[in-house]
Amino acid sequence: MPDVIFNGPEGRLEGRYHHSKAPNAPIALVLHPHPQQGGTMNNKVVYALHHVFSRRGFSVMRFNFRGVGRSQGVFDNGQGELSDAAAALDWLQSVNPDAGHCWVAGFSFGAWIGMQLLMRRPEISGFVAVAPPANRQDFTFLAPCPSSGLIVHGDKDEIVPEAAVAKLAAKLSAQKTITVDHTVIPGATHFFTDHLEPLAAAVDAYLAANPDRIR
Repeated sequence: MPDVIFNGPEGRLEGRYHHSKAPNAPIALVLHPHPQQGGTMNNKVVYALHHVFSRRGFSVMRFNFRGVGRSQGVFDNGQGELSDAAAALDWLQSVNPDAGHCWVAGFSFGAWIGMQLLMRRPEISGFVAVAPPANRQDFTFLAPCPSSGLIVHGDKDEIVPEAAVAKLAAKLSAQKTITVDHTVIPGATHFFTDHLEPLAAAVDAYLAANPDRIR
């Protein structure tokens, strides 16, 4: 899995990229949790998501937001990180100009950034939001949510209450033009310790069930 360095809004950003051998393969961008709380592209949940997409034939990249690892810049409370994600998607699309579909996935803070990116980039045809911080961040910008997707949460999450995520999922599911699946992993905490396999299985099953947004 080669390291990549690409230009971001505030300097160089580093990532890890897997290129699919399939022609016109779909692309996926995976976003990591909060930079000021230890979040990096090597987070175990982020790695698990990256691996699921690559196994499903995607060209997929995860990267470090500004100020994390070798990525230049400083934390910008979400605004700059959204610009970083847009730059990463630009890079991913430049390497895969014939990609049929585009997905975004994120964990915690990364899910919040990913959902904002979804609103700005109409070419995104699917999303995966793992433990979106519905109790800490405002998701009202999803009015309406432009794409169908999957929300995954653990019922033992000690940081984001299950009720907050269920309320968000129900609100999005009420929209008529999209379908939002909500999967709860029994026994899983916020970081899915000892529950990475059920998480990966849930995401893989969702991708398998939606071939029209992959091929």
